[in-house]
Amino acid sequence: MSERDVLLALRNVDVFIGESHILQGVSFDVRNGGITGLLGRNGVGKTTTLRGILGLAPRTGSVTLAGEELTRLSVHEVVQRGVGYVPEDRDVFAGLTVAENLRLAERKGSELRYDLIYELFPELKQRAAQKAGTLSGGQQQMVSLSRALLNADNRILLVDEPTKGLAPLVVRNVTEALRRAAEVATILLVEQNLSVAHALVRDVIVLDQGRVTFTGDVDELMNDPALARRHLGLAAAVGH
Repeated sequence: MSERDVLLALRNVDVFIGESHILQGVSFDVRNGGITGLLGRNGVGKTTTLRGILGLAPRTGSVTLAGEELTRLSVHEVVQRGVGYVPEDRDVFAGLTVAENLRLAERKGSELRYDLIYELFPELKQRAAQKAGTLSGGQQQMVSLSRALLNADNRILLVDEPTKGLAPLVVRNVTEALRRAAEVATILLVEQNLSVAHALVRDVIVLDQGRVTFTGDVDELMNDPALARRHLGLAAAVGH
């Protein structure tokens, strides 16, 4: 892809946590628009990569968004540049209502997408006054996705395992919501469900032991059983 097409770029990013060298010279590009998948076995550094982009994990190297260097910025400043985050554990404020969780995500000066959120997740409108801690896991995931989608000036969403632990029907709903979300923001998606990943993503980046081992088209990886097995493990050779 040309430089013009790149929204997010990592170059030689290293992350140390204690004595552990988690990310080792990670470099990749995320194309502007659509969904890019960040794949790999458990424990290879996918979540750490997202946290490193945000500055939640201490990193060295270069992280740029639309050409602007992020590594010298605080987490708050990175978010202000238009980076939304949907963490693996959802991180809803259990004691606050759904409406209060969403209000906390509002960024001053940003156009707010409540219409889109309630179109994608009508249940959240019905449960606006309900405490988030009493919601099901799937409903909490809807809140977490909605917080990232709410601000129209979010240019990229970092979404970490959004279907983890969800019932099949909820997985389908979340998958469709991500497809719609990708119409308004670029998404970097960590996803262990390879069928979901194959259905949603165009470009893939594969990590193994803190290093990038593959970048390319999702079909090239998923439709080649030997390639998928080498990079993702025996269960990887799946279709849509």
